[in-house]
Amino acid sequence: MALLHNKYVSIKGISACVPANSVKNTDNELFAPGDINAFINNVGVEELRMAEKGVCTSDLCVAAAEKLLEETQTDRNDIGIIVFVSQSPDYFFLPNTACIIQDRLKLSKETLAFDVPLGCSGYVYGLNLIASYLSAGQIKKGLLLVGDTASKIPNAKDKSSSMLFGDAGAATLLEYDEQSEGLHFHMATDGSGYKAIIVPEGGFRTRFSAASLEEYTSNEGLVRTPHSLHLDGFDVFSFGISEAPKTCKKLMEHLAITNEDIDFAVFHQANKMMNEKIRKKLGLPENKVPYSLKHFGNTSSASIPLTMVTEMRAELQQSSTRLLLCGFGVGLSWGTAYLQCSPIVVPELIEL
Repeated sequence: MALLHNKYVSIKGISACVPANSVKNTDNELFAPGDINAFINNVGVEELRMAEKGVCTSDLCVAAAEKLLEETQTDRNDIGIIVFVSQSPDYFFLPNTACIIQDRLKLSKETLAFDVPLGCSGYVYGLNLIASYLSAGQIKKGLLLVGDTASKIPNAKDKSSSMLFGDAGAATLLEYDEQSEGLHFHMATDGSGYKAIIVPEGGFRTRFSAASLEEYTSNEGLVRTPHSLHLDGFDVFSFGISEAPKTCKKLMEHLAITNEDIDFAVFHQANKMMNEKIRKKLGLPENKVPYSLKHFGNTSSASIPLTMVTEMRAELQQSSTRLLLCGFGVGLSWGTAYLQCSPIVVPELIEL
């Protein structure tokens, strides 16, 4: 059972960056107005931020990191580890994007840097990874960068996903802190469900070919290519409303805490209907569960920190907050974190 406690680690700041390009779903000319309105009502996404051609996830993350390092007045030589969590790296096979980012941010060559190719659960997994390194006290500061240019993955004609995914990057600064209780986690995986969210062709299992770009219509009437995102909405929905409440309850029971011990529960922004079912299963009031879906859509591993920056900035900067964070999705993988943040640095949302 992956119940973990990383002591002596605290979050010092969080920043987020989105493309300046805003696309409203109501302006989509590929789908019937009735389908668009039904999608918005059920899923809750009215607009997306979409990166222009040539803008990568790393660009969004670097912009977020630069602002965070500046506002926290962090000496770049003090960063001992950088982890880049994304499914849209600069280069598909190699090298790791984290290595490129280390140079772009002018961090020390003594910095440990690597990529983690996770999506929806990636922020919680990334927090656990860096906290694990820091808790020993040998590395004093770490930088977690998460995000995706997820809008580039679906086929534009696929109404199940093309109006759902937006682009964003986020940076989180963590430090070794002997006064901190640290971060608590529950992590889990069920690889038997890997086909529920998948790009079937383009990797080593099934190599990319000219046929990978040929469009076809699925049995459900969805237009896709073998090289675009395939999202099984029913399986993903069933998974989310089942496993997300379970992981939250498992960690809460392990820590002997209740909803009264939670100031905010920040869930991966999967879709409004799914997340509302999760909230209700946990018995959490609406004012404790913020959403950024309406204006940004599902931004993959960036959705939790983006929600914190856009919906909770004042509270995070002005007071101590007890947070329950839950990410779930592609893999299938999921995880929950519980932590207390003293007032932290949260720059205004950056547009690139």
